[in-house]
Amino acid sequence: QSASQQVAVVFAALLGVILSSVVPPPIMAQWGWRVPFVIGCLIVPLLFWLRRSLAETEVFLARKRHPEISEILASLAANWKIVIVGMMLSTMMTVCFYLITAYTPTYGREVLHLTDRGSLIVTVFVGLSNFVWVPVGGAISDKAGRRPMLISCSIAAIVTSYPAMLWMVNSPSIARLLMVELWFSVLFGLYGGAVIPYLTEIMPPEIRTTGFSVAFSLATAIFGGFTPAICTYLIHVTGNRAMPALWLSFAALCGLVAAVIVGWQGMMLPELESSASAQ
Repeated sequence: QSASQQVAVVFAALLGVILSSVVPPPIMAQWGWRVPFVIGCLIVPLLFWLRRSLAETEVFLARKRHPEISEILASLAANWKIVIVGMMLSTMMTVCFYLITAYTPTYGREVLHLTDRGSLIVTVFVGLSNFVWVPVGGAISDKAGRRPMLISCSIAAIVTSYPAMLWMVNSPSIARLLMVELWFSVLFGLYGGAVIPYLTEIMPPEIRTTGFSVAFSLATAIFGGFTPAICTYLIHVTGNRAMPALWLSFAALCGLVAAVIVGWQGMMLPELESSASAQ
């Protein structure tokens, strides 16, 4: 599911490349920018069809009683610590995603003064790279463990983000932007492939779906979604075009601290603890 989201990134970037090639800038500014929104609306009927055709799991259907909303909220409140830890774990993934996809065209055009088409082409390759590395990260974490993968990727992001972006802004080019973004894509994919299953594993069964959703949504709303605005602000107040790397490093630090806390506190599901004890 996480990998399939990258198909949307590739499609959107390709659409931008095509429009920038065939529609003159004045027309694009006048009405051409609406075209992607119209095309995006075409998927709405498909979404309704998918939702109507989805079947509930046998486990869900077998339950004689389902919790009320008040009970779910009470369970979330009782487990607020693990929800906050889940949000911190998700911050690295959401910030990195928005940095290398949503912000790349603007960063390439407005900050590095590269062409629109070149920046969008970089976004296409980033989406393709993400599509490959997310399942690879999940597969590796199945063998090597989730926490080692999360800790390694977080440390790598903290150590390499600023040097990589500083190298890029010293002599901006499409080639350098592509190389740096692809490196961040590797970190995003490996981390994301491990963190999604890890979030479901550390959540207590009674709030697994809700806890996962709230933690990931908070990380997206508070940190990830504001990444373009925060990066723009940091560049504006410092004059340093490599400052987005510090925002990514902060997000990676959140992920690192959360992964350490989970291991230190022993936050894992009872069945996983029982399995570990049996082994």
